[in-house]
Amino acid sequence: MDTIVERPAALDVHKAQVTACVRAPDDRGERVEHVAVFPATVRGLLGLRDWLVGHAVQQVVIEATGVYWKAPWAILEDEFECLLVNARHVKQLPGRKTDVSDAAWLCRLAEAGLLQTSFVPPKPIRQLRNLTRYRKTQIQERSREVNRLNKALADAGIKLDCVAADVMGKSGRDMLDALVAGETDPDVLAQLARRQMRKKIPALRDALAGHFDEHYRLWIGAILAHIDFLDAHIERLTEAIEQQLRPFAPAVELLCTVVGIQRRGTQCILAEIGADMTRFPSPRHLASWPGQARATTSRPANAAPAAPAMGPNGWTSRSRKPPWQRFASRPTTPPRNTSASSPDAATNAPWAPSSTHC
Repeated sequence: MDTIVERPAALDVHKAQVTACVRAPDDRGERVEHVAVFPATVRGLLGLRDWLVGHAVQQVVIEATGVYWKAPWAILEDEFECLLVNARHVKQLPGRKTDVSDAAWLCRLAEAGLLQTSFVPPKPIRQLRNLTRYRKTQIQERSREVNRLNKALADAGIKLDCVAADVMGKSGRDMLDALVAGETDPDVLAQLARRQMRKKIPALRDALAGHFDEHYRLWIGAILAHIDFLDAHIERLTEAIEQQLRPFAPAVELLCTVVGIQRRGTQCILAEIGADMTRFPSPRHLASWPGQARATTSRPANAAPAAPAMGPNGWTSRSRKPPWQRFASRPTTPPRNTSASSPDAATNAPWAPSSTHC
């Protein structure tokens, strides 16, 4: 293979140690491999950095292995040109020998310029991404806790969710706090309704007549306290996200002009792809990176479409559909053919694509 990078280095990163390989010319001009193993601690990674500097390394290649690559990347990104490569792409390259270690093989591929680098946003965007992703987990946990609350209320015979559209609304929360405080009279609880809910006071009296004893006060009180705890953390994370997004205010305002994208969605988009679109050669590359493009594989004509590729760490692909997809038409699949002997066969009109929107 031709030499494209004169002094490449490759890292095989594990949980407890990092194996590094450097290929460089010796005094006779021959290519020589230097291999060393370092602990994955900060002190060990600093020693790795000094070792790479001593070999005058030009480029460092790191294979994306879980979250283990992030610590070496953070220490080396300011000193070297770092490339993060996808393990799937590396395996597809031919010529691998069984007796070659991962670090040495990566180093040979980097030397020949055969590796495709993955997108790694700058440090401010990575920090913003950590906050938005953690906030999402907390919002999901809050939704699960509200579902537990509804099940606990149903177990206590309280049918508040049958009357109130939102159990955690102002009226519903006042009633739940009163129940936890020891008030069980349905008439008193129904009078806590506010505004439009006051029209449903008779239905509330029936819905709030349950067997709410000390056991349910402890159980539901703990659930409400946990929801309040999550609300406080979500609010604090949102404030920190807003503060980190101040340098990207023009991009935030521009994204908010897109129909269907609100401020929280804008924050998540910027945290995942950043504000510098020059990193993506075309809109198709941008759509492919978060896993929103169909896989290009050979499939029979009558086979179902290939599933979209997995996004970064599954985050974008696990997210709900983008706002603009919620306005797409329903699938235009015709219904099954009705048997001629069916009594409804004569009334079936010819099928036509539906124009109803979701």
